[in-house]
Amino acid sequence: MTMRTNYCGRLSVDDIGKTVTVCGWVSKRREHGEFLAFVDLRDRTGIIQCVVDHAHDIRSEYVLAVTGVVRERPPETVNDELPTGSIEIGEATVEVLSKAEPPPFQISGRVEVDETIRIRHRYLDLRTGRMQRNLRSRALINSAIRRSMDAQEFVEVETPMLIASTPEGARDFVVPSRLSPGNFYALPQSPQLFKQLCMVGGIDRYYQIARCMRDEDLRADRQFEFTQLDMEMSFVDGDEVRAVVSEAVSEAAESITGQRPGVIPEISWHEAMNRYGSDKPDVRFGLELVELTDVFSDTEFNAFKASCIKGIKVPQGADIGRNQLDQLTDKAKSWGAKGLVWLKVGESGEVNSPVAKFMSEQEISDLLAAMKAEQGDICYIVADDWRRAVHVLGLLRLELGKPPVNEGGFHFLWVVDFPLFEDVDSEGNPVPAHHPFTMPHEEDLGLLQDTANPNDLLQVRSQAYDLVLNGWELGSGSVRIHRRDIQQQIFDLLGIGEEESQKKFGFLMDAFRYGAPPHAGFAFGIDRLVALLVGEENIREVIAFPKSQSGSDPLTEAPTPIDQTQLDELGLRVLPPAT
Repeated sequence: MTMRTNYCGRLSVDDIGKTVTVCGWVSKRREHGEFLAFVDLRDRTGIIQCVVDHAHDIRSEYVLAVTGVVRERPPETVNDELPTGSIEIGEATVEVLSKAEPPPFQISGRVEVDETIRIRHRYLDLRTGRMQRNLRSRALINSAIRRSMDAQEFVEVETPMLIASTPEGARDFVVPSRLSPGNFYALPQSPQLFKQLCMVGGIDRYYQIARCMRDEDLRADRQFEFTQLDMEMSFVDGDEVRAVVSEAVSEAAESITGQRPGVIPEISWHEAMNRYGSDKPDVRFGLELVELTDVFSDTEFNAFKASCIKGIKVPQGADIGRNQLDQLTDKAKSWGAKGLVWLKVGESGEVNSPVAKFMSEQEISDLLAAMKAEQGDICYIVADDWRRAVHVLGLLRLELGKPPVNEGGFHFLWVVDFPLFEDVDSEGNPVPAHHPFTMPHEEDLGLLQDTANPNDLLQVRSQAYDLVLNGWELGSGSVRIHRRDIQQQIFDLLGIGEEESQKKFGFLMDAFRYGAPPHAGFAFGIDRLVALLVGEENIREVIAFPKSQSGSDPLTEAPTPIDQTQLDELGLRVLPPAT
C-alpha cells in the first residue's frame, strides 16, 4: 500500500477537488481561530498548506501523513511566493508518523547558521531548500556528464581505491595493511596511472566519475575527498581531448542553466599570465595588465629599474581614499612586491602621485598613453621580475574587480601550453608544473638534453591544458608520455633514478615495453563545477557530508583514535606528537 498519493510541491489547481495524501515535515504551524491551524508541510518537492484540527499536538519538524481535499485558498490568503500558494489541503486528517525535538537551528527561512553547527547536524541541514537544490543539481550534472561520455563512446571503468603510494604533488592518505604488517596502501589522489594502463590495454576511451583523496589544507574550493570526471583517450592530441571535455561540461551546464556555453575559447599560459596575472583567469571583467617596461627603459627612477614593469588601470577609480591606497600597498607587499605605485589622472591629464616627481614628463605622457588613462582613472604599477610582477598584479586585479560567484554569467576558458616545469628545488631538480607523466612539446624535446643550467628547463613547454570557469580551475589534462625512454628522461631530471622509478612506477614502465599507444586525457572537479553552476562560493555547500575548514567532521567527530586491539592487529604504535 502506498503511504502517499502525491508530493507536496507538485500539487496544482488541476488537483482541486481530489482527495490526496501527502507526507513530510512540519515547516511551520499557525493558529487560526479556536479550532483550526494552518500547517505548512514540506517534502523534497516543496510546501503545501494544510488546514488541520487545532486539537492536534503538532510541532516543527514532526513527520506527518496528511489526507484531505485539495481546494482553492481564500483570495486574501494566497501566497504568490509559493508554486502551491493558490491552493491548500482542507478537511484534513493527520497521522503523526514521527515526533521531533526542537531542531538546533531553523530549517525553513533565511536565518544564517554557524557552519560547524550545520555540519554537526547535516541530516537536518539537508532538509533545507538550499541543500535540496544543490544536491539535486549535482545529480543532474553527473547524469548529464555520463550521457555525454556514453554518447561519445567512452567506457566507464572503475579503478582501485587501495594502491601503492606515488608522488603526485600532494600528501597521500595511507592505509595500513593487516596481512602485510609494516606495509601500507595509499588512497588514490587520482586514477592517473591506471587510466594510462587502460590505454595500454586497448580500452581506447575510458572515463570514470572518480572519488579521490589528497591530504592537503582545506579551503573554499578544496576538500580531502573530492569527485572528478576522469577520462583518457588513445590516438588523439590535446585538441580532441578538449573537444570531448567541452561537450561534457556544456551538457552539464545546460542541465542546470538551460543554455550551452558555446565554443570555449583558448588562451596560452604565457598570454594568460601577461594579461591577467593568473593561470586561471577570471575573464568576466576587464582590468587587464598593461606592459610598461619599454616606457621606463631609460628611467632615472630607481624603483622602476627592474626587468619587468606592468600596470592596471581602474576606470573612474581615482576617488579612492589614501587609507584604502595604503591598505592596497600593504597587501601588494604581503604578496611579494617591493611596493605599489599609484597615479591618479586629474583634469587636463595632470597626475597626482607621490612618485610623479621622480618621472620625466615624457615618461608620464607615455605611461598615460600606454594605459589609455583618462580623467578620473587611477593606475597601479608594479616593477619587479616578471613572475612576481604579474603575480602581484593578478591578485590586485581580483582584489579590485572580481564579481561575486553568481554574477556575470559562466565564462569557460581553456589555458594551454603550460611550462613543463614551474621551478627548481634546492637540490637543482626541476619541479613539474603538472604531474611527471606530461609530454613536452615536440619542438622542445631537445631542450631536455641541456641540464647544465636547470633554470633553462623552465623554458620547456608541455602539452598540458587547464579548464577554467570564472577564475576557478576546474581541472587539468595533458598529452601523456607513452615512450619509456622519454618517461625515464623526465624521471632523471626530477631526481628519480632508474632504480627508484622502477620501484615506484615499475608497473607503468613495464607496460610501456609492450606497445603503449599515444594517449591524452583530462580530469575536472565536479564539486567545483556544481558550486559555480548553482552560485555557491564554497564546495562544502554542494557536498552531502563535507569536512569542516579544519579537516574534522563535526558529525561523526572523525578523526578519532582507534582501539589498541586494532593497533596491535596492524602492528602499529602511536607516538606522542613531536615537540
